[in-house]
Amino acid sequence: MASPVSEEYVNLAGRLADTAREVVTPYFRRPLDIERKGDDSPVTRADREAEAAMRQIIEQTFPGHGIFGEEYGPDRADAEYVWVLDPVDGTRAFIAGLPVFGTLIALCERGRPILGVIECPAMRERWVGGAGFPTTFNGAPASTRACAGLADAILYSTTPDLFHGADQTAFSLVETMVRERRFGTDCYAYGLVASGFGDLVIEAGLKPFDYLAHLPVIEGAGGVMTDWSGNALTMDSDGRVIGAGDPRIHARTLETMRAAG
Repeated sequence: MASPVSEEYVNLAGRLADTAREVVTPYFRRPLDIERKGDDSPVTRADREAEAAMRQIIEQTFPGHGIFGEEYGPDRADAEYVWVLDPVDGTRAFIAGLPVFGTLIALCERGRPILGVIECPAMRERWVGGAGFPTTFNGAPASTRACAGLADAILYSTTPDLFHGADQTAFSLVETMVRERRFGTDCYAYGLVASGFGDLVIEAGLKPFDYLAHLPVIEGAGGVMTDWSGNALTMDSDGRVIGAGDPRIHARTLETMRAAG
C-alpha cells in the first residue's frame, strides 16, 4: 500500500500546475508553429517550455527525485520518487482551439502513482488527488457518482482510433451497452468522472505520462482505475486503462471486455 503523500509533495505539485498554467495559457488560441515528432504527434513551444519550467522546479526542490516527461524523457528514472509530466495532454485539442487539453502531473513511489494533478489551464480547473487524502476540484471535495450498470453510464474516450483488432472488438461491445458516449475529451474526461458527471473512461495506447496522474484523482474521489485485466497501474503498464466512478461498473466493464475476447 502506498504511503500517505506528504504535504510538501502536494504543495510542490500545486506549484508545478501553477507554473504550467502560466506558461501554456498565453499560447492558447494564438498563432503557433506546429512540429511533428517521430510518431507524427504534434508538439509546440508550449509543450516544451512548460515541461522545462516544471523540471527546473523539481530539480531545485528535490534534486534526488527522478523525472519522466513526455518532451524530454527520463532522468533518474530509478529513483524512489519519480515525477511524471505531460505538459500539454491533448496537444491536438490545444492547437485546434479546444479547451479540454491539460497538464498532467504524477508523483510515483517505487513505480506506483501516489499523487496526481489534472490541470486544465484554459478553464482554470484543477483536480488533485493523492494517497491518504480525498480528491479536490479547485480546492473543494470531489466525488464520483453511483452507477451500477452500463445501461445508465456515460462513457468517455479520446477517440475510437485508439482501438485496433481485439481491443476494438472489446471497446465496441461496451460502447453499444452504455447510455451515452462522448469522444474528444482527452484528460478532461477523467476529471469529469471524478466530479460525478460521467461514469467511465476507456482508452488504449497510452504512455505513463498519459495515465498515471489520473489514478490518484479517480480513486481519491471514490472510483477505480486499472488496466484492462484489472491490474494496478504502474509505470510499466501496457497503456490500456479503465477508469470508473463506481466500482460496480468497473467490474461490469471488465467482465464485458473479457467476454468479447
